[in-house]
Amino acid sequence: MNEAEVMAICGEDGIRRMVAAFYQRIRTDDLIGPMYPESDWAGSEERLADFLLFRLGGSTRYLETRGHPKLRMRHITFKIGMAERDRWLETMSAAMTETGIPAEAREFLDPFFAQVADFMRNQADR
Repeated sequence: MNEAEVMAICGEDGIRRMVAAFYQRIRTDDLIGPMYPESDWAGSEERLADFLLFRLGGSTRYLETRGHPKLRMRHITFKIGMAERDRWLETMSAAMTETGIPAEAREFLDPFFAQVADFMRNQADR
């Protein structure tokens, strides 16, 4: 499975539902939730959805509004170690399950999210 196939299976609506379910959980998460500014939940959700749609070959809105993703640079102010990485992945997995992301799409998305989460780590193992 590749990016285009994931987009064909999930569609923009499916990706946006998954991201909304993810942020619904993050809002109350004791480890990751405090990293997000209270005043920008909607903006954070929109940016993640737009990033994923761009990365999966859908909308180019992310590039048009934000430019190159520069994920590490954009997240460098947050302490991200194994615990934060694992919680992010658990939360995204729960969101995918809740919104019914098909197993075929998860074959691509699970390792993709693990790779991105590993890349975002900037703290030594605790």
